[in-house]
Amino acid sequence: MMRPATSLLLGSLSAALVAFALTSPRVIAADKVDPVADAKAFQNFFFQKFPDVKHEDFVNGPYSMNEDMKRQWQEKEEFPPYEFALDAGKEMFATPFKNGKTYADCFPNGGIGIRQNYPYFDTKEGKVVTLELALNRCREANGEAPYSYVKDEMASLTAYMAYTSRGKPMDIRIPDDPRALEAFENGKRYFYTRRGQMNFSCASCHVQSPGERIRAEILAPALGILNALPIYRSEWSGMGTTSRRFITCNSQTRALPLEPQADEYRDVEYFLSYVANGLPISGPGARP
Repeated sequence: MMRPATSLLLGSLSAALVAFALTSPRVIAADKVDPVADAKAFQNFFFQKFPDVKHEDFVNGPYSMNEDMKRQWQEKEEFPPYEFALDAGKEMFATPFKNGKTYADCFPNGGIGIRQNYPYFDTKEGKVVTLELALNRCREANGEAPYSYVKDEMASLTAYMAYTSRGKPMDIRIPDDPRALEAFENGKRYFYTRRGQMNFSCASCHVQSPGERIRAEILAPALGILNALPIYRSEWSGMGTTSRRFITCNSQTRALPLEPQADEYRDVEYFLSYVANGLPISGPGARP
């Protein structure tokens, strides 16, 4: 009879191999990148691995993996810990800059209900533009200093914008531009590349081991992981932006974090957002 530990190890290895087969970069003679096929395979992997989880619930991270945690989260949502950030973000969003303009002047639909369209690929610049980057560019274009990508001001602004898009399906587009396909593929490669002293990749935790514990934390599935950002985390006693989350993940695996909004971070955000297309925006979120 197979020992439980051996069975668990083989199960984890099997899941990792399946994930790799479904989502690893292809060695293609024609150098063809196929984001549509990648997204379908990525989603199907999680749907099959967790058949009892409703598809739209994957955006709730660890709460979708554990019934007790889900009940606690539902109770917490009655008095959400991120409410202070929503209030601050709404006020900041409406407050005019020194020149009289506001954030609404920088975005389609006045910046309301557009979170699901970010990040996008800017064909003029040839790079991915995230919501955080777009907000700072808006500030600078109107004579204001940019905010830190990892502090409360940016977290509050993105929390409010995410809240106005709650329930809307992620809708990331990849234009017919080889540079956009390259950005998608670069993000995918970064997600699966092992790094740091622990030799972990993003996928080591969020594809191979979602639902399992690492110390006291239940690991979230990669599918829909960005739909809930920014998030309030108890361990931070405050809000965290997407940039802060990426930097923290690198630090936790003892890898050297990149600068906020580095090309690699923007590309991996592009990849993870695209493969979550169709799943609802649930941010801002809250985590232990």
